[in-house]
Amino acid sequence: MANRTRRRDHIPDGLLLIGGDSVEATTVLDALAGKYQPRVERALSLAQGLTRLTRPGVSSILLMLRLPDSCGIETFDTIAAAAGPIPIVVLCGVDEERTGRLAVERGADDFLLADHFDRYSLTRAAASLREHWFSGRARFDEQERAEITLDSIGDAVVCTDLSGSVTYLNETAEAMTGWLRADAAGRPLQDVCNIVDGSTGQRSPNRAELAVQRNTALTLTENCVLVRRDGHESAIEDSTAPIHDHTGRTTGAVIVFRDVSAARQVSQQLAHLAQHDALTDLPNRLLVKDRLQRAISLARRHARRAAALFVDLDRFKQVNDSLGHCVGDQLLKEVAARLTCAVRESDTVGRQSGDEFVIVLSDLESAAAAGTAGAKVLAALTAPYQVGIHNLRVPASIGISVYPDDAGDADTLLGRADTAMYFAKENGRNNIQCFRPEMVGRAADGRFLETSLRGALERREFALCYQPKIDLATKAVVGAEALLRWRHPQRGWISPAQFIPIAEDTGLIRPIGLWVLREACRQSREWLDAGLPAMPIAVKVSVIEFRSPDFAETIRDTLRVTEMDPPQLELELTESALMTHAESTVALLHALKIVGVGLTVNNLGTGYSSLSHLRQFPIDRLKVDRSFVREIPWKADSAAVVRAVINMGASLNTRVIAEGVETREQAEFLTEEGCAEAQGDYFRHPMQAKHFGALLGAGIWRVPVH
Repeated sequence: MANRTRRRDHIPDGLLLIGGDSVEATTVLDALAGKYQPRVERALSLAQGLTRLTRPGVSSILLMLRLPDSCGIETFDTIAAAAGPIPIVVLCGVDEERTGRLAVERGADDFLLADHFDRYSLTRAAASLREHWFSGRARFDEQERAEITLDSIGDAVVCTDLSGSVTYLNETAEAMTGWLRADAAGRPLQDVCNIVDGSTGQRSPNRAELAVQRNTALTLTENCVLVRRDGHESAIEDSTAPIHDHTGRTTGAVIVFRDVSAARQVSQQLAHLAQHDALTDLPNRLLVKDRLQRAISLARRHARRAAALFVDLDRFKQVNDSLGHCVGDQLLKEVAARLTCAVRESDTVGRQSGDEFVIVLSDLESAAAAGTAGAKVLAALTAPYQVGIHNLRVPASIGISVYPDDAGDADTLLGRADTAMYFAKENGRNNIQCFRPEMVGRAADGRFLETSLRGALERREFALCYQPKIDLATKAVVGAEALLRWRHPQRGWISPAQFIPIAEDTGLIRPIGLWVLREACRQSREWLDAGLPAMPIAVKVSVIEFRSPDFAETIRDTLRVTEMDPPQLELELTESALMTHAESTVALLHALKIVGVGLTVNNLGTGYSSLSHLRQFPIDRLKVDRSFVREIPWKADSAAVVRAVINMGASLNTRVIAEGVETREQAEFLTEEGCAEAQGDYFRHPMQAKHFGALLGAGIWRVPVH
């Protein structure tokens, strides 16, 4: 607003008389006084007139051609050059009529002959000067409105003359360039608008100069940056166009630009998000594929190798389901950080989906180098993670494929690394497998099973078998374990060892486990309703089921719906499930004991529990894992583990049961060591529900010893 006020103080409303106090000049001024009434200023010489024209406030000029320091047409030419658009009326003598007419030809608005003043000529001169005064004022008002408008818009506007000197800046341009209008006037455009290339820092070509030369509108190239007077930088977009007067003559150029720093930053962020994973900020599958294609191209040109490592976390879904997605997300971030640190800066680590990651190794000397890198990655992931209060162990399965040994394009290379990873899982997890051609058929078979498993529950393809539990002292049947079986419509019976890991990895274990629980309780109720003796039924519970928030409520609802007596249900919980988060485990186990069910720790000896930990848990039985039972009595280490578990049970005052008993020697060793119960094919194979019911109905309580 200060600039506008200052401009109002200099509205052009004055007449400048250049030529002294001649009688002719006085006569003209007296004749104009009643009609025009201008504010008159006098300049006695050409030099004084030029000096006055350097300041604003002159709207018209009355010029005498005879001055002390100049005369003739040169006088007009000099004043006209300094006056610019200000109207000029020339006052000359009769002998200077030709010069007066020549002045009109060169741009004067009119001329008067001093010896020929009459009413017509004076009226004509007054009308001409009045018209130009009002026209000048209108042009000023229009210019003022234009400047107010330009100052109110968000774009910066800078004008130059033909020489490239700045003639105007609006307020936005002042703020963006750091130059005030008064300071910038007359300076070269590139001093005021210092525009450089954002990538190279080199100064951009003078756009105003180019627009004038080509007489056409131009736009800035991308990635241009405006350097403010104080050094601050902002990304800009601009357009430049020539300025023409009413005759079409080019008089300068106008540059319009805007600050696009925020928009460009948003654009860059969107571009980044389109190629990166939102959680880990690693490259996503699209960018990983692009990096792999580049690595392959580089290897092809230089006769080198490239490799794809497909990394899948083992049992990650158990973390998500048992501890929640917040813990799972934090774990994925930790994994991403470890993977990035485990490879070279020239390699790429990307997140494929969920808990799957892909590593692109470029510029390898040999296929063996990929295996070395894979071993380093596996070691990095094997160490425990501290996520909040949780100490987690989440190893990984890694598959490796190498260009050009295993494939010649990115898609095939990734697919074969995925196939090798599947075999790493099949091979016990927490290991590395390099692709081999014979894997293709078996991997397809595994994918087929996964697809089939997703619909098996709805198609009622599952069934339960029951394996008797034997009291080793009396050889009496004291219970049974419900074992899940899957009868595939094309493949027939499929081993749980094949499909249970798939169910755990895909999250299908929860609905399948719920079905097993309800079916076992329903069958137990059916036996009781048939008049058969009550017999405790044990059901294995996965860590995913156990860690679900509503697990205790699910048990209560199942018992209520099936009308099963709670003590007749035993829940077998894995050692790792109990130890994952011991504090919450204690509360949950006590809640289950209030319900009234029995609790057994399964797979004992395979985890990292201790007597001090187990003392916290209200458990009823300890179960020795079959991997140790299989190797007794001839393998000393396994025999020692079994003895330790039996002694632990005695210390906790709980019964110990051994699974997987297959020989007389194993049964005798367990009996001698004081193990209370056992199950296995040595006593009875798992049997269908009707056969187990028949066993109970026949009153066969003792199992014959082979």
